[in-house]
Amino acid sequence: MVERRLIVLVVALALWSAAVIEKLASLQLVHHEEYARKARAHQEVVRPIPASRGTIYDRNGQPLAMSLPTQSVTVNPTKLPDLGVAAELLEQVLHMRGSGLYDKLKQACDKGRGYFIVKRQITPEEAENVRALPVDWIDVENTSQRHYPKKIAAHVLGGVDFAEKGNAGIEKGLEELLHGEAGQEMLLTDVKRRGIASWQSTEPKPGTALTLTIDERLQFVAERELAAQVVAKGATSGSAVVMNPSTGDILVLASYPTFDPNEPPQSDDDPARENHATGIAFEPGSVFKVITLSAALETTKLTPASLIDCGNGILNLPGGRVVHEAEAHGGYGILSMADVLKHSSNIGAIRIGTVVGKQNMYDYVRRFGFSQYTGIPIPGESHGSLRPLIRWSANSLASISMGAEVSVTTLQLAQAISVVANGGLLVKPRLVLKRGGQTVPLQPPVRVIQPETAFTMRKLMEAVVMPGGTGYPEARLEGYSAAGKTGTAQIFDTTAKRYTHNYNGSFAGMTPLTNPSIVVVVTLNGTHGDLGYGGRAAAPVFHAIASEALRIMEVPRDLPDDAPKTLVAAQKTPRDDEVALAALGEGPNILQDAVDDARSAPRPNEVAVLGPTVPNFKGMTMRDVLAEAASRGLTVLPDGSGTARIQDPPPGSILRQGERIRVRFAR
Repeated sequence: MVERRLIVLVVALALWSAAVIEKLASLQLVHHEEYARKARAHQEVVRPIPASRGTIYDRNGQPLAMSLPTQSVTVNPTKLPDLGVAAELLEQVLHMRGSGLYDKLKQACDKGRGYFIVKRQITPEEAENVRALPVDWIDVENTSQRHYPKKIAAHVLGGVDFAEKGNAGIEKGLEELLHGEAGQEMLLTDVKRRGIASWQSTEPKPGTALTLTIDERLQFVAERELAAQVVAKGATSGSAVVMNPSTGDILVLASYPTFDPNEPPQSDDDPARENHATGIAFEPGSVFKVITLSAALETTKLTPASLIDCGNGILNLPGGRVVHEAEAHGGYGILSMADVLKHSSNIGAIRIGTVVGKQNMYDYVRRFGFSQYTGIPIPGESHGSLRPLIRWSANSLASISMGAEVSVTTLQLAQAISVVANGGLLVKPRLVLKRGGQTVPLQPPVRVIQPETAFTMRKLMEAVVMPGGTGYPEARLEGYSAAGKTGTAQIFDTTAKRYTHNYNGSFAGMTPLTNPSIVVVVTLNGTHGDLGYGGRAAAPVFHAIASEALRIMEVPRDLPDDAPKTLVAAQKTPRDDEVALAALGEGPNILQDAVDDARSAPRPNEVAVLGPTVPNFKGMTMRDVLAEAASRGLTVLPDGSGTARIQDPPPGSILRQGERIRVRFAR
């Protein structure tokens, strides 16, 4: 009996042992990988490690945008045991009383969202309190926060959303470069899913650092001066662009009203976030006469001395339309082409545009870069508008000649004026100087006008900032030669279908003229009254920005502080005549060509002053030219290198008091 019991016990033990061995074999050998995988699934968590966005610098290495490490509290709303208890607990620990957290959690739960950020940028104390909670449905994540330390260039930089993804400006335009690649972290957790240990399996790759062409010092000055003038003139908005005309580097891209890029948008259509420098097109008005006269010098026999019949301020167009000069004294009779630009005669510009012709005018407007994207990496850029020739009305040529019936952006105007400043080349605006330490190459420029034409236009535009010009004295710079053009265009009311007496006041200029270092274009939108014209509204901003830019860039002065001024008769500076009356109507264009190629036309309002005769410098080296000028007591402004090819005034002319001789050298 005992033996039988013993046998039964042995058999039972053997069976039990076999079962244990079989189970162990199943666990350790047959199903080892399966159970190990299940264990890892419960104990190990793969957590993404966000990559830091690339830092954005200005051209001098000053940080404009950077990512700072921070922590956030997250939950899975669908796994919360009790939404009310969870919301109350989180509000207490994270100091969020009155935040409406319960409603937000419920909304996320109803939508089936498995990830909800309760609070960003928590303090170390809050992080410690959260980790001490005896719950397994809350988590503290390492994240980053985008920070804009200078709080300037907001429309250039843009911003990021809650997921650190660019939503405007460079942040959005170059998102793929800036966002980087996230890494992964393996985290070992306890039964309550709290972290015990961690190790990294993949390092995050930070985004590419960008160096912009923006100079934060000039950007600050431009934003300050622009904001002050918009408020002072009662305008609705404004913009300013500063460019290097040789490289296309954008030193300033300012828009007002502006915003703090550190703050999230208040709404989807916040007007402060509109980029008026690149995204809002407007009729430029008289600034566009620079294009009209450049086309005339290139395609017709007109010269600066050619006489233009300005009709004493009245021009009848087909269809019963009448164009007036806005000048209160009734307008001009005969003006030289040079004085048409100086006094900003609308009728003179129309006469000149008629000689240029529709096809040439259209071609040159396009050649100067209008009605085309500049290609800067800022989303929302406007290309402006220029109707195809087939859609031009009988009076379109007249309108476009004085800057109506065409729309442009402030950046496009800066690109166009750079053509005159750099000797006739269209350069592509460049906003990104370096990508990850590698310099972004310049795109090859395109020849638009001949160097001789650019040189002549500089001279004509210089008269605008001299006594009697529409930009004097606001745009005149101390110690530096300057040139520019004012513009005042009536704003069209799309509801009433008519032009109003609110204006877009602009000034586009360059300095110094011997070798322009900068082009500055300023536009104020929604100005009104006499003080709303371009010469009085925008030119002072040009003066402030250009003066500070020349100082910061350490550009040598090219004029003495006591430089003599051209003698003019005492009178009211003509300003009102720069307003572009845009509503010209329809009907065939039968404007007469009342021009003359006379070389010497008396300029209105100037006092005749006898002076020395201009010598002939053509063919001479720069050293010989300067020596000859010094021996005669003359002032020469050289441009280029090689031998003298072009000079203004021409040989044999009588030099007026204070006038300088410009000599263009070429090899």
